[in-house]
Amino acid sequence: MDHKIYEGIKDIEKQLGNLSSAQKILLATDGSVTTILDVLKGHVNIRTLVQEFREADEETASLLDINEGDTINYRVVVIEGEEPLIYAISIIPVDRLKKDFKEDLIRADIPIGRILRKHDIESRREIKSVSADESTPEMFEIFKSNSPMLSRTYNIIHKNKILIWLMETFPYSLFQD
Repeated sequence: MDHKIYEGIKDIEKQLGNLSSAQKILLATDGSVTTILDVLKGHVNIRTLVQEFREADEETASLLDINEGDTINYRVVVIEGEEPLIYAISIIPVDRLKKDFKEDLIRADIPIGRILRKHDIESRREIKSVSADESTPEMFEIFKSNSPMLSRTYNIIHKNKILIWLMETFPYSLFQD
């Protein structure tokens, strides 16, 4: 595990108390979160809240290593089983997608990990940060919890370029042993 991520998890534990093994795995994994959730909670599904094409602003262009004004796909989903499990935002530079990958993405309700697997896309995940933050009204609306939120950001890298930037968030009160 990346030293920075290990330290980030230790900082969260100083702030909130011990994290469960499942919480640590969800924050630090460089594999598919969907697969982990399927194992922990049974088959999970995606509920799409936002799915739209946008022009990259300065911050987004910098995150993805693209030009300002390039087209991105901005997607916000809730991964859920019998209850909401993870709130996720993904930002994807459209020019880096093959046509059928883009079509599956636009269908919206397929988890990114499953799309990558379906299209045999070799990739790696590069965890950028882990953190704990106060719940927001939007998070309360989704999770019905004022629990602090655990988050991580990461890139999915394909052919040494950022294919997808993601942020995943879930309540500290979920996935406790």
